[in-house]
Amino acid sequence: MNYYALQVKTRGEEKYTKLFKALYPDIQIPFYFPQRKIDIRRKGKFIQTQSAIFPGYIFIEISEEDTILKYQWFFRKTDGFIRFLRSNQNIMPLADRDLDVVLHFIKKAGPIAGKSKVYFNEDSRIVVVEGPLMGLEGKIIKVDKRKGRAKIKLDLYEDSFAIDLGFEIIRPSDRH
Repeated sequence: MNYYALQVKTRGEEKYTKLFKALYPDIQIPFYFPQRKIDIRRKGKFIQTQSAIFPGYIFIEISEEDTILKYQWFFRKTDGFIRFLRSNQNIMPLADRDLDVVLHFIKKAGPIAGKSKVYFNEDSRIVVVEGPLMGLEGKIIKVDKRKGRAKIKLDLYEDSFAIDLGFEIIRPSDRH
């Protein structure tokens, strides 16, 4: 399978996929736009919010036999489309680290990344027991115990950005 990245209007990922499927019901291509749930405090109350991990990006899966060139105009003609990554002239499947990061959120974390279970060892280093942070420990750049969040640095097509993922602290004896 090859995975490609499309840039669409930010916060319009779900609208784009629904519109594409409505316009072209015969094209059966899986769409992915990984999301995360995180608690945000507003006016003293915690509100659970859901947002895209990669805002403005949708990932599609196309079999080895098919080619992106066969479908590119359907994607381009759908309202909300901005461009393919790397560029519209050089459409490349995700590879290496880019593919690993995207597959982590598509396959391992699930469509909506919830809270990870963590504990802190005797050196005050975070140890992830389960959840979407599992396997991303080396990408953690900041931990906020009070808010229950870990900021991780992600790279996609030579561009870096940071996102917050939630965690809940467990005692080391609660490990599975």
